[in-house]
Amino acid sequence: MVLFLGTSLTAGMGLSSEQAYPALIQAKIDSAGLGFRVVNAGVSGETSAGGLRRIDWLLGQPVGVLVVELGANDMLRGQDVMAMRANLQAIIDRTRAAHPGARIVIAGMQAAPNLGEPYTSEFAATFVDLAEENDAALIPFLLDGVAGIPELNQPDGNHPTAEGQAIVAENVWNIVEPVLLEFGETAG
Repeated sequence: MVLFLGTSLTAGMGLSSEQAYPALIQAKIDSAGLGFRVVNAGVSGETSAGGLRRIDWLLGQPVGVLVVELGANDMLRGQDVMAMRANLQAIIDRTRAAHPGARIVIAGMQAAPNLGEPYTSEFAATFVDLAEENDAALIPFLLDGVAGIPELNQPDGNHPTAEGQAIVAENVWNIVEPVLLEFGETAG
């Protein structure tokens, strides 16, 4: 199973569940003939602390790949980056404890510039550092090619349209497909 633990970006806020990028990833998995089932555990408003509270329940299922898309709501609330980092590390640790062979994929995010350069730099570096330290795959920026482009976002300016979600799915697939292929070789 591929578990997507995330925010409204993963849940597909404002769209049908079929338009959210995890469903688009399932279609790509099916087209490629890979035997993985996607579970979309995206929740609108979710923070890294909320994801940490939910992870143990989600790990009751056989997780082969965990895609962590958390941090955007921590940033929007101006929460401490080190606390977010600790929560994300705990999610990774608990996943590996429950499923030692699981692969981890971390979705990188960028902070709004109005939070100041020190915060934005530390925030962005957290995802890179966690990926390196945990031998995890990194999606450099989940919303690459979508963020800041009005026609690819809903009126709130934060959540991708269906067309934007398709671009996000490509960003994710470029990183997740090799992970799935590698996992399939070692698991099979």
